[in-house]
Amino acid sequence: MSRICQITGKRAMVGNNVSHANNKTKRRFEINLLEKKFYLPEQDKHVTLKVSAHGLRVINKIGIEEAIERGTRNGLIKKN
Repeated sequence: MSRICQITGKRAMVGNNVSHANNKTKRRFEINLLEKKFYLPEQDKHVTLKVSAHGLRVINKIGIEEAIERGTRNGLIKKN
């Protein structure tokens, strides 16, 4: 699976390394992605998600159930 946040949909960006002599070479700007386990008290189970640092802030703000529902609605989380 690729390095995409399952809550926000953030993914790596592409850009250039620029040297002092102004030579440009391609590079990737990776996101700060963590594999984190969350507990769902309503279903009494744990769920493991790939979440960016910003995704953790979103989960803290809206709650894990709402965040999972939004991720599923946006096609970022697959239902088993």
